[in-house]
Amino acid sequence: MKVLVACEYSGRVRNAFRALGHDAWSVDLLPSEDDSHYHIVGDVLGHISNGWWDLMIAHPPCTHLAVSGARWWKDKQVEQAEALDFVRALMAAPIPRICIENPVSCISTKIRKPDQYIQPYEHGDGEQKKTGLWLKGLPLLVPSNPVEGREQRVWRMGPSEDRWKERSRTYPGIAKAMADQWG
Repeated sequence: MKVLVACEYSGRVRNAFRALGHDAWSVDLLPSEDDSHYHIVGDVLGHISNGWWDLMIAHPPCTHLAVSGARWWKDKQVEQAEALDFVRALMAAPIPRICIENPVSCISTKIRKPDQYIQPYEHGDGEQKKTGLWLKGLPLLVPSNPVEGREQRVWRMGPSEDRWKERSRTYPGIAKAMADQWG
């Protein structure tokens, strides 16, 4: 299967699909953390209309969307509108199976509610980070490896220059569950 992982610099989801033999590629404005040959640096919108992909898993930036930043929304109306337009473009891509992944955000009130919410602890990572999945042509993600532990490491992360990058990485268990169940 030809898999496009949009807005992913870490390679976690891409590599989970590649490990199962899929032709998976990631696209992001940032270079890949793992220097992978299977990563394209650029705007994903230039790569979604070629009719080549069977599945897209997209992680649009949550900076202007996540409810954790709601107190700044009144000052970011233009940025939020642009971010929502980007999400709509991803959702409208001519790809038969699509997953849009984002933390609890205004996507659910401005576009539509997610098909499901998942937690890292349902897939082997003992942490808590409620994440919405907006699905097209895909089944709900079934908990694959429930574990104890409800640490909120991401939420408690202190200020730093790379905080946004640390918070945006997909948990390995979720990446594996996506590959196992949707691949």
